[in-house]
Amino acid sequence: MFRKNFIMPLIENILILLVTTVVFYTSQSLHTQKTIYIPQGSITNIISQLHKKGYEVSIIDRYILSFLGQPQSGWIDMGTTELNRIDFLYKLATAKAKMEEITLIPGETTVLFFEDIASTLELNASRLLKLYGQKADYPEAAIYAETYHVPFGIDEEQLVVFLLKESTGQYQKISHKIYGTYDKKQWLKILTVASIIQKEAANAEEMPLVSSVIYNRLKKGMPLQMDGTLNYGKYSHIKVTPERIRNDTSRFNTYKYKGLPPSPIGAVSFDAIIAAIKPAQTDYLYFMKNNHGTHDFTESYSTHRRNIEKAR
Repeated sequence: MFRKNFIMPLIENILILLVTTVVFYTSQSLHTQKTIYIPQGSITNIISQLHKKGYEVSIIDRYILSFLGQPQSGWIDMGTTELNRIDFLYKLATAKAKMEEITLIPGETTVLFFEDIASTLELNASRLLKLYGQKADYPEAAIYAETYHVPFGIDEEQLVVFLLKESTGQYQKISHKIYGTYDKKQWLKILTVASIIQKEAANAEEMPLVSSVIYNRLKKGMPLQMDGTLNYGKYSHIKVTPERIRNDTSRFNTYKYKGLPPSPIGAVSFDAIIAAIKPAQTDYLYFMKNNHGTHDFTESYSTHRRNIEKAR
């Protein structure tokens, strides 16, 4: 009887202590990013990855999360940056990402792309551009022209890292398929040529022909003399005038300087990349936009002049 009277209060005290500890533990405040990435895999792996990223989670949270449910992998919107532990874990188990669709149009420049999506995603365009400059392998075209789905609430760094990772993966895939390797120096030249093709060609069918003109002129030591190279950065949609050609002293002015520009001039599509890698085999040195919206290609300057007069 004495033993029973002693053990029962002890068990009750232990239970009270346990419940108090659990309540205290789960009510602790946790700082989180508004949007976080949940990796694929088991709950143990998810907790482990969150811990590596600086979240104060432990094996106890693994068991609580197992009870609440399996989190959805991918980006999820936490809604706020301050949650108590139980709310944080509940969010992990139940939150669904509010996805936003963003598209980088082939030929567009990074600065204007960021200005456009900054308003859509409520982000800072200047910070996006600064982070891009810090993390990108190429001054321009490091983001592949594509449509992306990103969660609303993603911050500037997360977005830039995501876009660059996805794009680098695409470039590596294409390069490995054609060359068996991925060399950044070689790829910079390909992206530069592809970006000019993207600006100049009227359609995908013309791209290998424009590419042939670029390589033919480079081989002969002729300046490219292409308006599209002056549509770099903030000048993406600015009409190239004779005055602009005279006054622009940058290396992007291929009327003044021979060779390729120092870097790409805009985002590129798959078709432009393939055209840069595999130009058509021609002797063309000139092309001129005709009245049908496409281009007439020619080998001789005299024929090129006639095409100009015809277009006028």
